Amino acid sequence: MSHTGSSVDQPSGGDDAVDAIVSQWTHERPDLDPSPIALFGRVHRIYLRYQSVLTTVFGRHDLNSASFDVLAALRRAGAPYRKTGRELANGSLLSSAGVTFRLDRLEAAGLITRQRDAEDRRVVYSQLTDQGLEVINRAIEDHLRAENALLHHLTREERDELARLLSKLERSIVEADFDTDGEVAS
Repeated sequence: MSHTGSSVDQPSGGDDAVDAIVSQWTHERPDLDPSPIALFGRVHRIYLRYQSVLTTVFGRHDLNSASFDVLAALRRAGAPYRKTGRELANGSLLSSAGVTFRLDRLEAAGLITRQRDAEDRRVVYSQLTDQGLEVINRAIEDHLRAENALLHHLTREERDELARLLSKLERSIVEADFDTDGEVAS
């Protein structure tokens, strides 16, 4: 079986480039268990394709992943669609400075406004504008439509099972104990 660059991107029901890599390592190093490559190789390929799709979807709304995340967090907060920078940072993997940078750009685009708290002037709220609400409502519709299209080969039960297993994998990865050299600590 030939595994050229073009076959890597083609959906298959069986062998693909990841299977070929596992098979090659099994042949070349039978003393090793290359089975994790079957999982992590696919997770990596899925991630790359998913990021490409998100870039396209968000680009239709003049957004990127970071700006979408901030607008979505404000939208999920419910009316009046506002949060402090600290609340936004705590709900993401961003620093307060990273959130501030994104908020500056969203404010310049007219998608949010910022106002100081009347009782504590140190607190600044970011709030969706009407335009920001329209943009995030359209963007989340496109986003979920794209995600559903990506999952079209999976039944509802398979989606639920995959989500459960990925959650378990995430816990396993987070709890894995590695020393500073990347070795598994004993």
